[in-house]
Amino acid sequence: MSVSRNQDRPSPATPDRYAAIHQGFGWKVPKRFNMAQACCGQWAAQPATARRTAIREHVAGQGLGRSWTFGQLQRDANRLSHVLRAQGVRRGERVAIVMPQRYETAVAYMAVLQMGAVAMPLSMLFGPEALSFRINDSQTRVAVCDESTIEALRQSRPDCPDLQTLIGVGQAGALADLDYAQAVASQNESFKAVSTLAEDPAVLIYTSGTTGNPKGALIPHRALMGNLTGFVCSQNWFGFDPFDASRSSKAVFWSPADWAWTGGLMDALLPSLYFGRPIVAFNGRFTPEAAFEILQSHAVTHTFLFPTALKAMMKAVPDVKARYSLKLQAMMSAGEAVGDAVFAYVQQEMGVTVNEMFGQTEINYVVGNCTRLWPAKPGSMGKGYPGHQVAVIDDAGRICPSGMPGEVAVNRFDVHGHPDPVFFLGYWNNDKATQAKYTGDWCRTGDMAVADEDGYLWYQGRTDDMFKAAGYRIGPGEIENCLVKHPAVANAAVVPKSDKDRGALVKAYVVLSPDALAQRATAARSAKFEEGVRQSLQAHVRGLLAPYEYPKEIEFIDQLPMTTTGKVQRRVLRLQEEARATVTDAPVGGVTK
Repeated sequence: MSVSRNQDRPSPATPDRYAAIHQGFGWKVPKRFNMAQACCGQWAAQPATARRTAIREHVAGQGLGRSWTFGQLQRDANRLSHVLRAQGVRRGERVAIVMPQRYETAVAYMAVLQMGAVAMPLSMLFGPEALSFRINDSQTRVAVCDESTIEALRQSRPDCPDLQTLIGVGQAGALADLDYAQAVASQNESFKAVSTLAEDPAVLIYTSGTTGNPKGALIPHRALMGNLTGFVCSQNWFGFDPFDASRSSKAVFWSPADWAWTGGLMDALLPSLYFGRPIVAFNGRFTPEAAFEILQSHAVTHTFLFPTALKAMMKAVPDVKARYSLKLQAMMSAGEAVGDAVFAYVQQEMGVTVNEMFGQTEINYVVGNCTRLWPAKPGSMGKGYPGHQVAVIDDAGRICPSGMPGEVAVNRFDVHGHPDPVFFLGYWNNDKATQAKYTGDWCRTGDMAVADEDGYLWYQGRTDDMFKAAGYRIGPGEIENCLVKHPAVANAAVVPKSDKDRGALVKAYVVLSPDALAQRATAARSAKFEEGVRQSLQAHVRGLLAPYEYPKEIEFIDQLPMTTTGKVQRRVLRLQEEARATVTDAPVGGVTK
């Protein structure tokens, strides 16, 4: 991202309370704390709040399906805790939860966490090899699954000698060792929760694997508290709006983020339940049309939509106000840079200012925006949330001056010198990787950014996504954002391509928009049509960015490689380019010398 962007001033419409809030905030972490008790037990214990809706099901094409209260959630969690205990699950042991967004997934989390055991979320998109690696690495003996994941688990089982019990939900019950419905039906609906320390492990969640093999990040119960300032700020005072009390009781949350990864679990499911508000569960494929249907039919007020989803929605439904009636009060986005084109679309068509947020599995929800408390700068990651001391540092661990690129890092201690509860305990059975994560008290994220004079961070890309071309340091984010502004582009990823003269040249992989695909289908010669689009895109970028940033080569593909968390896997594309370079020097796509 160009340093000149750092001179953009935030809108004066929002008063800037950032400094006062940041300096006045202090952590109060109790010695004993349990995620399940905080997210469900406390609400189920009181008759009035036990009747509140906790989970709302969305049925595609119909809208609201079944709903479950906090009281029901707690009783079903208690029954499952008894089942798990009968299978030998004890405090500290891992239980794999391999299910999509559904009521039983929430039940499983509450059941495992209140036992003092460790929940290990695994995505329903994982194949047998990915499952077996994580199950073996974590030494997991029990897994809870449903019909969408039972077959992959059965295929992985021969390679998982320690996996003793599969508990099958729904149609998976007939194929598993235990049928969930039958097993819980005979259990007592009361269960004495384990009194856990805030420091005790709660979740073992594996990194998305954008840079090598996944590592298991062990998350303590206290980390949920560390997430809360970011959640409250990014969701504009979710459910407890001190500026407008009439909005507070109407809060309804939804996100397509899989509850098996940090963005879905720690940024959506758990914090929504922590505040006693309902969350919508949708067990279906994401499409822009499905997203707008959910937002409208459930009167969703707060949401987390990652940039890939927002880009698709922008291209598919440019005229939101003409087609949908939304009740949105706040939106958070993370995973990739949103970019000013999407930022403007959300403001103009969806009626809210997107609060960009940044975090990672190990230290989640640490940087972002809050349009109710401090102004947002379009395209910026925001600033360190209250309670988190965030800086851009160089290789030696020194804080970089404004305008100088560096690595985003979070200090173990807040501005008052107190421990920050958001930190993970370490990588599972990998002390070397844990130690490498730190430079002194700074925990490195592996993400590059520039801090401007106001303290806002501007995302540059992963440290391994940065590259040099013709002597210039290139960050892919700004080029990708520029490409997406073109009407022919649905999504884009930028990587280096080996070049004997420049060392590397800028190459863009582009997914065409629906309109462009329709035009290509009716074109007399698709190759000629693509060349015309290619030249148009190059001229578009040349006209908006620095001359050295425009893509010398553009290749059109059907879809970009993505992690299960919705991040573009540029590493896959880089490796593809490296492999091609070793085989042939012939160009792929269109090259402009």
